[in-house]
This record gives sequence, C-alpha cells and structure tokens, in this order.
Amino acid sequence: MGNPYAVDVIREKRRDLVHGISHTEDLLDLLVREGVMTAAKKSIILTFGTRNDQNSRVLDILEARGERACRKFFHPCLMLAEPDLYQWIKTYVGSVNERVRDTKRQLIGYLLEREMEGMDKIIDRTVSQTHEKTHSLFTVEETKTFSPKNKAPISEPLEGLENKPAQSQPEHLIYKIATNGEIVLLEELLEDIDINTVNSSNETLLHVAAEHGHLSVIELLIRKGARLDLQDIEGHTALHRAASKGHTEIVRALIKAGAPIYSLDLHGKTPIHLAAENQMRDSVKVLVDEEGKQSKSHTQDMFLHMAAVEDNWRLAEWLLQGGASVDARNKQKKTALFNAVTRNNEKTVNVLLKAGANVDSDVLNEAIKLNQESILCLLLEVLGSALFSAVRQNQRGVVTSLIDHGANVNMCDEQGYTPLLLSAELGHTEVSSVLVANQAKLDATLSDLSSALHLAVHSGSVPIVETLLEKGLYPNINGPKAQTPLHLAAQGNRSDLVGLLLKAGGQVNAVAQDGRTPLHLASHRGHADTVMQLLQVKADHGVKDKLGRTALHLAASSEGESCVVDLLLSAKADPNSTDNDKRTALHLAAMEGKLDAVMSLLSHKAKGGAKDSDGSTPLHHAAAGGHANVVSALLQSLNNKGIEERNVWRKTPLHVAAEKGHDSVAALLLEAGAKINTTDHCKDTPLHCAARSGHQEVVKRLVCWGQAGHMGRNKKANLHATNSVGKTPLQVAESGDTVEHENIATLLKKKMLLIK
Repeated sequence: MGNPYAVDVIREKRRDLVHGISHTEDLLDLLVREGVMTAAKKSIILTFGTRNDQNSRVLDILEARGERACRKFFHPCLMLAEPDLYQWIKTYVGSVNERVRDTKRQLIGYLLEREMEGMDKIIDRTVSQTHEKTHSLFTVEETKTFSPKNKAPISEPLEGLENKPAQSQPEHLIYKIATNGEIVLLEELLEDIDINTVNSSNETLLHVAAEHGHLSVIELLIRKGARLDLQDIEGHTALHRAASKGHTEIVRALIKAGAPIYSLDLHGKTPIHLAAENQMRDSVKVLVDEEGKQSKSHTQDMFLHMAAVEDNWRLAEWLLQGGASVDARNKQKKTALFNAVTRNNEKTVNVLLKAGANVDSDVLNEAIKLNQESILCLLLEVLGSALFSAVRQNQRGVVTSLIDHGANVNMCDEQGYTPLLLSAELGHTEVSSVLVANQAKLDATLSDLSSALHLAVHSGSVPIVETLLEKGLYPNINGPKAQTPLHLAAQGNRSDLVGLLLKAGGQVNAVAQDGRTPLHLASHRGHADTVMQLLQVKADHGVKDKLGRTALHLAASSEGESCVVDLLLSAKADPNSTDNDKRTALHLAAMEGKLDAVMSLLSHKAKGGAKDSDGSTPLHHAAAGGHANVVSALLQSLNNKGIEERNVWRKTPLHVAAEKGHDSVAALLLEAGAKINTTDHCKDTPLHCAARSGHQEVVKRLVCWGQAGHMGRNKKANLHATNSVGKTPLQVAESGDTVEHENIATLLKKKMLLIK
C-alpha cells in the first residue's frame, strides 16, 4: 500500500483492529465525544453479543463516515483507548512508504501533526467543554499539566487557571473530568491522586459523580475504594446528592456498596428527606425498600418515625406511597402514630390514620394522658373502624380497650352491621362476650331483619347463641322472610341449636313468609336427626306451605336421607294429602325418581292411581322422567291397572314415554299390556309422538313390537294410522329437519315396503 489514507489502513488492518481493540466501550465513549458517532449508535453497538462483533460494527461505521472520521478514530481515540495498538499502527503506517506526500491528508502525516500539538490540546479541550457546565471552584498559582498516559509534565499552563488559589491543577482537572463523566481520562489521573481527596467544599469525587448522575464513574470510584460516608460542608454524603437529584440507579449502587441511609446533614435531613422534598419518587421507594431489609438491625428511629416526630406530614405521605409500613415498630416497640401523638403532631396523625394506622391501646392511653383534645377527636373518628377491624380479627383486648376509650359499641357500618352483629356472623365468641357485657344492643338487625341470634345460628356458634338467649333475646324474633332462628337451625341440621332454641321457648310450628315451618325445611333437606327431634316435640306434619305442600311432600322429593319419609309416615303423616296442584307425595316422588320414597308411600297406602290437576297419575310422571325402576314398582303395585289412564290431553303413560324418548320405560309399559295404537286428543298414537320428537330407538321398539312372538290384538303398531290432520307417522317424520327424522322416515318406509 503506498501513501495510505486512514480508511485504507482500516481496511488493510481490519482483522488486527477487530481482535486488538479490548476496551471497546472506552473507545466508543471517545468517538462520541469527538463527534464521530452518536450516543444512540454507541448503545446499539454495545448490544452486540461479542467484543469482536462490536469492534467490527465500529469499523463499518467509520468506513461509511469517510476519511475525517477514520483519522479521528486513530488520533486521539485509539491513542487514548489502546495506546499499544495505536503505536503499532503508527509504526506500520510510517514504514509503508518513506516518501510521504500530501502529509495533511495521508494518515502518517496526520498522526505526526497531531502529536506535535501534544496532549495539552486534548486536556485544554476537555476543560473548556466542562467549564461551560460547572463553575470553577479552584485554580493554582503554579500549574503543571499531566499527560493521561505517560504522566509526563507538559510545560504549558492550562489557559485561564493562572490566578486561582488553593488546589493543584491535577486535582482541579480531575474534578472537571468527574463532573463531565470522562471515565477514561479519570481512570488515568486517579493513579496519581488520593481518591478520597476533598476540595474546599469538602466534596469528594464521589460527591461530584453522584451529583451529576455518572453511574459508570460511581462504580469506578467504589471499586477504587472511595469512602461512602464522607460529608461535604452541608453535611451531605454522596447518597444525599444522588437521592436529591433522583439518580435512582446511583442510589441503588451506593446502597449496595454500603452507603449509610440514615446519615444526617447539617439540617438534620437524611437522603430520603431530600428525595421526598424534590419529589424523586423512585429514589424514595429504593430507600424505603432498603430500610425494610435493614429492619431487624435498627438502632434508631425509622424514616416514618422521624417524619412523625418532625410533623413532616408531606414526607410521611411520600414514605407511605413508597411502601413504608404504617404500623412498623421502632426499637422501643412504638409505632409512628405513637410518636406523632406524643408530640401533638396533628397533621401527621391525620396522614397516618388515613393510611390505616392501627389505633392501639398505647396510642389511646398516650392521647388521653396528654389531654390532646384535637387528636382525641381524630382518634375517635377512626375508633369505629378500628373496632370493626378488631372484631373481624377477634382481638378481645383491643375491643375492650377501644370501648373503654369511647368507641360506640352500637355504631353501624355502611352495611348496617353493629359490632355485635358482625361478631355473631363470624362466630367470634370472645369479642361477642365483650360486646354483650358492654351493653351492646341485642335486638339490633340488618336491613333484611337478620338479628344477632339469626347470624349466630347461621354461623353455628353455640356459645354466642347461649349468651344471647341467657341475656333475654327473644328466641322467636322474626328475621329474613319472617324466618325465626329455629328455621335456620333446622335448615342447617344443627340439632344442638334446635335444642337450645326449643328450650328457650322457640315455637316449633312457627310459620315463615312462604308458609313453611322448621319441619318443612328439615324435611326438604332430608335432615333425619332434626326431623326426629322436631317430631318429638309435636311438630305438626300436617301444616301446608303456600304451595299446599306438607313436610311429607318435601321429604318425598328431597335429595337427602330417604328415611325422613318413613319418619313422617310413622308419625301418621297423611300419604294422600294433596298440594295446590292436587299432587300427592307419591306424585312428587315418582316425578323425581325416588324409588325408596315411592315404596314407603305405597306401603302406607298411598293411592297409586291418584290424579293431579292435569289428570296425570304418578305413573305418568315416572314415565315422563324415564324412571324405569319407579315405573316397574308402580305397575307391580297397581297390578298393571291404570296403565291406560289418560290425562287431560288424553295421553297414556306410553304416549308420554314415547314423546320423551324413554325406550326402557316404553318396553316395560308394552310388556305390561299397554295398548300400542291408543290415540290422544289429537289422534296421535305413541308412534306419532316418537316420530315427531325424533326418538329413533322408541320408533324402532314400536314398529318391531308384535313381531317375534308378540301376538294378539293391538300388539302391532299401525303404520298407516292418521292423526287429526290426516298424517301418518311417516309423514310426521318427514316433516322433521334432523338426521334422526330422516333415519326414522327411512325405517318406516322399509317397514311399509316402500323401499328396500
């Protein structure tokens, strides 16, 4: 290569440069400072996975930027970041061609010309740039400039520094470099200067870097052993500086390195005070989080306690928003609220109370002892909510203290609960006894009329029920929908509570709004023990509810224990009593498929052929429900009589079974002699009904009946029968629009020999 230019050298020595540059980030910082590259591009390059990839990308950008950028890359950037590599490149370039022409353009000439100017120009430029940002604090009488790499003194003084006293020029320069965040130059100069040196304002380099937000400089200084506890003339540590400016990452770095978070400045302020005053929310949160980590080793008041003592309510707000625990205790086991009350700091008391601070007995006693009326008023406003909170947590001692200090035992919350009602609902026996002993109103109710006795029965609390009854609460007090506590006890199968209420005078036959007694509810749930208990005290099993149903009706259709039906029948309950729809207990049992109940009722002479208001028998209902076992039991009990009974639509049980698609029930009815071609009020046969509803299996059963041994009159389905609109089962099936209807039509056509 003859007469090489900078871009030519980069291309020729690309591999050596890619592998030889080891301080890529420092090099990039210099390129950004020299204007060769933007900070954004630097950030992008540093995202590349390996150092070689990063170096390669740097060279790509330099080539694209042209000769001027490539020259600056070599001098001063490469010279400062990689001095050994730079010297090697310079030697190589100088040996390529001994005859150098146009030295201002060719690289070797450029490098020689820059080096003749000396490093003093570079340092002067750095100082000039930073001088615009920061006022100079110090100058020297006699100055000597140091070259960052070889430390050789440069004879020329720094311009503009001749007449300023008190600090040596290297110290002044290093403060400027720290202010500007020039980490490469800073690291060079640190080798000759005490890292913890201070200026006339008692500032260290750590103070300056923290003030200006240079995280990389902070990390360098910490690695080099910078002290974290040194304070400037204002008493500020580096953490004070970083927190006040909201440099959150630096706050984290300083804390991680062990910076004290409780250091006080000359005004008695910690770093978190300054962060809050300047509304640096993230920094506040970081400091609060760190305090939480150090909570087990506190030797002084916590931040929130300090704010409470100072009545610094704005700081308290910021601390609470940052995650400070409102009820945290200091080394004396006191809360911040206690501190605020002790000093009559009303504004902070208000802030803490709004944040949910716990008003404990210590706080109350302190406010009373100091006779602080305004604060007592504030505390009394929240005593109510504190009382409900204590009731929820079953804190007997706190409840006692709150009541002793003026909490209203009968106050209501937004839902209408009194403390006693709430304790009864939760079954909190201890606080309930305290409330009752302190004249809590026993007959208070919720908006739905639930009393404490109703709520205690519902929660199953025997002690609370006993206490309320002993104190004279009326056992038959009406609650929701006129139910008494005994209704709830019976419904919940609480025989112990049933006994307590009956002993206290509970009315066994009390009727609720729906006409039901406790026996109705216990029977409906199938609670055998409670039913037996109620029957023993003469509960009336003949009482009918608003639907006309007795306890036996409800027991017959219950999902509970089937023996309840037997208990009621043994007590002489009428098995043939009818409800408003003329249905007996047998109708309901058949409808629900309750075989045991059906058998018990039949054995107690229940009428198997009884008809309801629709003319349906229990057999109709069992067939409609597809309950084959119940159908079988009814047929056996009726000796196959009633098999042709018709309801108001003149449908037999076979019609109903066919219409609902219950093939097994249809088979039982046919076997028992049900007429296969009987018609209803629309002249539909069971085959019409099955075809219309798309029940293939029932259709198949009906059309095949009468074959293979089924002989006799009416034993074979009439495929040609027409209904009141003149349609055969085939035509009815063809009117359908499902696959099932198509299959039924095909089956009927084959049976009618219309198709093969």
